[in-house]
Amino acid sequence: MGITGRFLFKTDRRCLYKFVYNMGIKGSLGFSRFQKRMKRGDDYFPAFTFISVTDDCNLHCQGCWVTGKKKNNRMEPAELDRIITETKQKGSYFFGILGGEPLLYKPLFDIFQKHQDCYFQLFTNGTLITPEVAEKLRKCANVTPLISFEGDREVADIRRGGKNVFAGAVQAIEYCTRAGLVTGVAISVCKSNLRMATSSEFIQSMIDKGITYLWYYIFRPVGENASFELALSKEEIRALRQHTVDARSKYPLVIIDTYWDENGKAFCPAAAGLSHHINASGFVEPCPVVQLAADHISEKPMAQLYRDSVYLNSFRDAINQKTHGCVVMEDPAWLADFAEKYEAKDTSGRDTEFDRLRVASVVASHGSCDDIPENNKWYKFAKKRAFFGLGAYG
Repeated sequence: MGITGRFLFKTDRRCLYKFVYNMGIKGSLGFSRFQKRMKRGDDYFPAFTFISVTDDCNLHCQGCWVTGKKKNNRMEPAELDRIITETKQKGSYFFGILGGEPLLYKPLFDIFQKHQDCYFQLFTNGTLITPEVAEKLRKCANVTPLISFEGDREVADIRRGGKNVFAGAVQAIEYCTRAGLVTGVAISVCKSNLRMATSSEFIQSMIDKGITYLWYYIFRPVGENASFELALSKEEIRALRQHTVDARSKYPLVIIDTYWDENGKAFCPAAAGLSHHINASGFVEPCPVVQLAADHISEKPMAQLYRDSVYLNSFRDAINQKTHGCVVMEDPAWLADFAEKYEAKDTSGRDTEFDRLRVASVVASHGSCDDIPENNKWYKFAKKRAFFGLGAYG
């Protein structure tokens, strides 16, 4: 059975409806509104919002921006509700929910149920997904679980800092697909899992398990345990990009990336204005790995915050002139100086981010890859007109 058949006949009816209407139709309209705002020069407001609801996590991953905090934060439910409500007023209904591990955030399902007109992508390590959790997600119907899958049995435990992580992720996938959820698998591709991530055996195993989409993003060495040795080389990034383009025409599976447009040109979602990130303590960051912020959600309504933020507006302008890749990887010292210039605060929770960036290693990013255009017409259209794969935190 092809991807369309699996999607139509294996997905729960309500989940299918919410995906098509909330994510597909309303999401595309929201993206169109964003494009028109940008074209007209109206007040800026991102197309999508990514929110870390808690810093709590049951794993300790390499290159994670949440580890090592002096104090874990959890977003107040009322503030989360306000962010979503005010974002809907701007015509945007798609939200990425991150952590930590967001399933440790107790008010999460109440938020999903309250905002049935939205669509949520739940970034999870999968280890807390049980049949009961999968059933709760099915009843909400407006959530797609995106389960991190970081390697085989040995590599996954090393990457994620836990035990039996591989088995837990596999079990989570099975619980979610069995419940009829629109289920995705995400891989932070690095040196230790590149071969597995791009292998036919792995991709076919994901197809056999019934997932709807596979999401490749590039490992970025950040946080307390940055693990620069895992960063991909320029040649490996190009190989990953070529694989992604080819895989889209080869496998009955939706393949997503977050770094290249329909013509294969690299870009930064935050610099393009597509998305920004709100961390668990309420600071608005350019993206999750740029843990430097000058604005807090308590200061003013979201529309005013985005309109008035000198730091965020200057960040977009400066990055677009500087690179099409990831500045955290290509020039971390410059980023520290830039943020300091605009009086941004260290929002990492470690109080060491400025110093860390100034001594961090420079590694290749997606901006080092030559242009490899999409060769699948559907993907070209979706990326250009329907935000497909472009709003992610990357």
